[in-house]
Amino acid sequence: MTATAVLYDAPGPRTVRRHRLYGVIATLVLLALIAWVIYLLVDTGQFAYRKWMPFEYVGIQELLLRGLANTLKAFGLAAVLSLALGGVLAAGRLSDHRPVRWLATLVVEFFRAMPVLVMIFFVFVALKVQPLPALVTGLTLYNGSVLAEVFRAGVAAVDRGQREAAYSLGLRKTQVMAYVLVPQGVRAMLPAIISQLVVALKDTSLGFLITYEEFLHAGKLIASNLDYDLPFIPVVMVISPVYIGMCMLLSWCANWVAKRQRRSVKTEKVHVALPGPAAPLPGDTRGT
Repeated sequence: MTATAVLYDAPGPRTVRRHRLYGVIATLVLLALIAWVIYLLVDTGQFAYRKWMPFEYVGIQELLLRGLANTLKAFGLAAVLSLALGGVLAAGRLSDHRPVRWLATLVVEFFRAMPVLVMIFFVFVALKVQPLPALVTGLTLYNGSVLAEVFRAGVAAVDRGQREAAYSLGLRKTQVMAYVLVPQGVRAMLPAIISQLVVALKDTSLGFLITYEEFLHAGKLIASNLDYDLPFIPVVMVISPVYIGMCMLLSWCANWVAKRQRRSVKTEKVHVALPGPAAPLPGDTRGT
């Protein structure tokens, strides 16, 4: 019996043919749906040269590149500050002091429940902050609160025996967290951390609502141009793959970090030599 057939019976010839038929039908339905969408785009003139002509101009290209750079700048600042805020709030949630724990819990629950757009508008309108700091502040408060729960859950997921063994060695709580719990919890945290950073990357598009010149704002300016017959669909077809590519690149970086962590010297298994014959004790003549 192979390893793949341990948990279930291997499918028979009739089941294999039925599964292949299902796969063929699903593929045909998907191809038909794609063909229908392409037909609608062609029928409405979305591939006309007039709609795609703006992307040939250097000014339009520079506008898109500048918007992409502003998006990456906002995401970089929000990601770093969110990780830092999440670590601080998670430490507060895990504190032994009740007032600190209650205060951190109140902050986390408040900003997790508050919509990101409301926080961005509040900072931008009420506090009269510039668009970039307002966008970064809103993203940091929301994503930092979510990451705080991710960090807390990751630390809590470590086996209780690890904590007890570290305390039995005389380590303080800060040392237990830094040297035992957090390094082991990172493996459980990493997928959720990357998922939340992807959310932060996509939420940078909310900056166009407060006139921040990010990537989506640049696309909106092009799509609303009457001189090129409102090329909305071509702009979407250009901008969407860029966003998808950035999210996939972020996921690839997460997988690369996870693989390096598994190959780390600190986490690799150590081969221990087999025990050999012990040295004779002084005065022991049994081996002679």
